[in-house]
Amino acid sequence: MKIIISGAYAIGTFLAKLLSRNMQDIILMDENPENLEKISSEYDLLTMECSATNIKGLKDAGVEHTDLFIAVTPNESANIAACVMAHQLGAKKTVARVDNSEYIEESNKELFRKMGVDDIIYPEILAAKDIINGLKMSWVRQRWDVHDGALVMLGIKLRETCEILNQPLKDISGPDDPYHVVAIKRNDETIIPGGNDTLQLYDLVYFMTTKQYIPYIRRIVGKEQYVDVQNVIFMGGGKTAARAVKMLPEYMNAKIIELNPARCEVLNDIFSEDRLVINGDGRDIGLLQEEGIRHTQAFVALTSNAETNILACLTAKRLGVRKTVASVENFDYVGTADGLDIGTIINKKALAASHIYQMMLDANVANVKFLMSINADVAEFVPVPDAKITRKVVRELNLPKGVTIGGLVRNGEGMLVSGNTQIEAGDSVVVFCYNVDMKKVEKLFI
Repeated sequence: MKIIISGAYAIGTFLAKLLSRNMQDIILMDENPENLEKISSEYDLLTMECSATNIKGLKDAGVEHTDLFIAVTPNESANIAACVMAHQLGAKKTVARVDNSEYIEESNKELFRKMGVDDIIYPEILAAKDIINGLKMSWVRQRWDVHDGALVMLGIKLRETCEILNQPLKDISGPDDPYHVVAIKRNDETIIPGGNDTLQLYDLVYFMTTKQYIPYIRRIVGKEQYVDVQNVIFMGGGKTAARAVKMLPEYMNAKIIELNPARCEVLNDIFSEDRLVINGDGRDIGLLQEEGIRHTQAFVALTSNAETNILACLTAKRLGVRKTVASVENFDYVGTADGLDIGTIINKKALAASHIYQMMLDANVANVKFLMSINADVAEFVPVPDAKITRKVVRELNLPKGVTIGGLVRNGEGMLVSGNTQIEAGDSVVVFCYNVDMKKVEKLFI
């Protein structure tokens, strides 16, 4: 598959690295040679010093034979223009990063498609949705819903109160049990488990279940003592924070601590009297105590500095906050944040890349998510009639190593998958992939 990426910035370079692991034919374009220098020496891809709105440059890059053209520079207008030009020159699919939330409204999507922009991403909204999902369940690190919760994936850190530790999964998660364990993160190792594997203290475990059994999962992992989030403090009042606060459920109260006085004025205009905006430093323990940190169930650090966010979350935890969320854009710090037990980690690059990644696939893919903590992908595939995956029961499919099927949705009803399950055309099938090219997996569904 031939892919051109315009913009060797945060999202573009991360996406290039993510795709290069699957041996795709990738060209990364940027006007700044310094942006290209490091990545070209570390990864198997071509770089091109050129603007993506340069017609000759696009032709030289082979845009007429391109399957996917991705424009993710910081310049919204340039991204849209580059996609329009690439489409006219023959690119099959295009996607542009934007900074205007109006552009992603459903009513405007057809306008952009007619222009030649097949999809639009606004990373701040993707991040805000992830934050809200994390806040709704204080005892969960990560939540991912399939078909409005018909199936639910929960990433949970196991503590001493968990009652299913040190037992073979075949004894605690059989065909008749209401959950499957689909992946385990243990120290720096990712495990796609088999029946003889066990859950151990401090594992980060990914459960697949259905919505009605969430309380059951909560009980067996020993998280019933976690109080639900009602009061939230946000540190940093940027676009992501503003969007997340707007999306908060009505029962949650929010305070925003922002260091820049001018930005505080903007936030006050956005929220009127609905939310309290405080000018100050979210790392100031005295300020946090004054603003009721001891009666706060969640602390969300969204400044542009990963170290600041990590330290602020550690401070909040020391002051008694159970749920912390940190924006960590620098991947060098993701492992550090995870090791320090920060909680939910937000990375806009990974979220945007996951959204774009599904456009690579020829199968009917409704959703793709890159699970940064375990370096794995989870995707929702829909098989066509007579697809390979529909010809045998699951245990006879000889799935590639590192692939497991977590569950499926059929006629709106979520169900877990066992070895005797017969997958049918039209099912929405949730597949976990670790160290596997998803292009190989999709062949089972087409």
